[in-house]
Amino acid sequence: MKRGQFAASLAILSLWASVLNAEVQVSNLFTSHMVVQRDQPIVVWGKADPGEKVFVVMAGKTEDIVAGDDGKWKVKLPAMEAGGPHKIVIEGSNSRIQIDDVLVGEVWVCSGQSNMQWPINASYDDDLARLSANYPQIRLITVPNVASQTPSDNFNGKWQVCSPDTIGGFSAVGYYFGRQLHQTLQVPVGLIDNAWGGSAAEAWVPKEVLAQHERYHGLLKRWDKMAEEAEKNPDARKKFARQLRGNHRPANLYQGVLNPVIGYGIKGAVWYQGESNAGRAHQYQHLFPLMIETWRKAWGQGDFPFYWVQLADFRGYKSEPGDSNWAELREAQTMTMSKLPNTGEAVIIDLGEAKDIHPRDKYNVALRLARWALAKNYKKELVYRSPIFKSVEIKGKKAILTFDHVGRGLLTFDIREVQGFTIAGEDKAFKHAKAKITSKNTIEVWADDVLDPKAVRYAWADNPVCNVENREGLPLTPFRTDRWKGITEGREQ
Repeated sequence: MKRGQFAASLAILSLWASVLNAEVQVSNLFTSHMVVQRDQPIVVWGKADPGEKVFVVMAGKTEDIVAGDDGKWKVKLPAMEAGGPHKIVIEGSNSRIQIDDVLVGEVWVCSGQSNMQWPINASYDDDLARLSANYPQIRLITVPNVASQTPSDNFNGKWQVCSPDTIGGFSAVGYYFGRQLHQTLQVPVGLIDNAWGGSAAEAWVPKEVLAQHERYHGLLKRWDKMAEEAEKNPDARKKFARQLRGNHRPANLYQGVLNPVIGYGIKGAVWYQGESNAGRAHQYQHLFPLMIETWRKAWGQGDFPFYWVQLADFRGYKSEPGDSNWAELREAQTMTMSKLPNTGEAVIIDLGEAKDIHPRDKYNVALRLARWALAKNYKKELVYRSPIFKSVEIKGKKAILTFDHVGRGLLTFDIREVQGFTIAGEDKAFKHAKAKITSKNTIEVWADDVLDPKAVRYAWADNPVCNVENREGLPLTPFRTDRWKGITEGREQ
């Protein structure tokens, strides 16, 4: 539509204002100080009267749309290069919304449970972080924790400019990740934080998606039974109310805090979650990829980048090798990289705290996520991935292990002795093992009392003592060479 035609249309629309009372509305994702994703169509949506014509203007480009029978409308403006500030004007028949200080840059969703939600104010060096948080081209928005079984269209929130006054309560991992991108790329960065502490992965997936897989039928049935009892019985309603509105019920977070932002143009997502699913780690091997695929399908942006943080070391160190549901959850996270494209894992087995499930070093966690994005999506020459197990060869009583993604080579941290390996024979009884780095990407492992080794494990514990990394400081990914039945296999609820 030409500028003159647009002006004429607005003049006609203004004559209707005296007889129409409803105002055009827009999602709270669209407020002053927002960032929209560069180099892709800019999607804007909201509500109006059914059949009302809505005009949206940005940087001299205009799109118009007629609201549907449900009053919803959505337009796509042309893609733009990084820059700004711009303004967006949205006009209906009797109302006008102006959104100022709009930047075009890189937008990332920061999601998961409490370790992603964990704010700057509760992290190491929070005072220094606040003092230096003068980044007017970094913008922040947080989605409140509101659970729902039906799709939420909007939320109570608005974009803020990053400053010492606004950064304290924002996700520390999200902020440090976004700050590294901004400093490296020199473009605006928008961060959407919708993490919810303690949340289970199934809460981030719609019920109808889970119902398509028999393995989740028992889980869904348990929650449905709880809801039915609460509907019929006042005592049960009081007993189960908090659970039903909480962060473990399937679909609650997908509908309540994710749905309001689905469709907003993004570059990708960073994720820190898994603690709440550790007791069902084997199930997570399917559930986590399913969740990512579901998000990607709903967003309609193809296989957008999705990077996560592997569980840190936590809880007391066990002096003897044994089973660990946290180790199995880490394994499930690692396996996801081979199942889905454009995914990656930040290994932080060296950054946890035995006494605290919330390690306060969020800065280094974020940098390891940023390495993935900068290398894979922004084509920077970086070592971005932790070394990972490739193959094993048994020679006599020794296991010869080969690794991929070793960067400039493997070494040990702190002490020369290699720590963290266990080895077992046919009896599946794992023993502490001796190990030696024999080349840039190989390690020999053995134990004097295991004469015929069948399996090797590394960092296979809740809080293992382990010290292998590459010369870039990225720790070796915990692994096992066996596929023996784990302690979480068969746990589905």
